[in-house]
Amino acid sequence: VQLQASGGGLVRAGDSLRLSCAASELTFSDYAMGWFRQAPGKEREFVAAISWRGGARYYVDSVKGRFTISRDNAKNTVDLLMNRLKPEDTAVYYCAKGVYFWMRSRWFPREYDYWGQGTLVTVSS
Repeated sequence: VQLQASGGGLVRAGDSLRLSCAASELTFSDYAMGWFRQAPGKEREFVAAISWRGGARYYVDSVKGRFTISRDNAKNTVDLLMNRLKPEDTAVYYCAKGVYFWMRSRWFPREYDYWGQGTLVTVSS
């Protein structure tokens, strides 16, 4: 399984950015997918998850209303659209493959078994 995240960069507060994760060597549509982030000096934090067919989405409270997770099972991609970015959103963002089509404890890293390499998002004030 390979996950390749892209789309990070340096933006200003209030800007938007779209991250994308391309998956290969798996039956992508069988699994939930998630996005996590890790800021300098902090633990990895759950951001968003989407179920196998996209019918269910789940977000950490701090991004609700600003971020949208989506997936395209025909292209084996999962995106994270980030609007109204804040300096506290600065982090390395990771996409991850869920262990099942949807997980009860989807905010825990242990529910994901493959991870991308991460893409850096920096939001200046």
